[in-house]
Amino acid sequence: MEIIKKETESKIEEVEKNQEQERTEKPEEEEKNGKISEMDEIEKSKVDSMRILIQKEDPSFKEVDDFTLRRFLRARNLDIEKASKMFLKYVRWRRSFLANGAISASEVPNEIAQNKFFMQGFDKKGRPIAVLLGARHKQAKLDEFKHIMGDGM
Repeated sequence: MEIIKKETESKIEEVEKNQEQERTEKPEEEEKNGKISEMDEIEKSKVDSMRILIQKEDPSFKEVDDFTLRRFLRARNLDIEKASKMFLKYVRWRRSFLANGAISASEVPNEIAQNKFFMQGFDKKGRPIAVLLGARHKQAKLDEFKHIMGDGM
């Protein structure tokens, strides 16, 4: 009985030790100026390939930071073709909702009246931070909500 107890305790200690080691070995990702850290060269090379593919598909493609492209890559399990298609579809959708590039307050008076959208300052790169509280949305005008969501993405 004692042998089984000792074996069980040693296995538990070994598992706990491995879990602790995994936690300390996982490197923190560094995001510097929207660039991918040196730790993940595979993602960086795929982001570069994706950028080239997108520029071939859409010559009017605006410069987007690596972090944004990486989000699309991760959403498609690092498949460059699928991520590029997804990104281009997003760009077309965004253009259809934001033809002039921004939304004026006169275009979304209900969202403002319901206090579901407000500005929270700027990030490190100077981009505005918008907070959208979806729980405050009332299903009256879905197109208006989609329109304001386009500005937040």
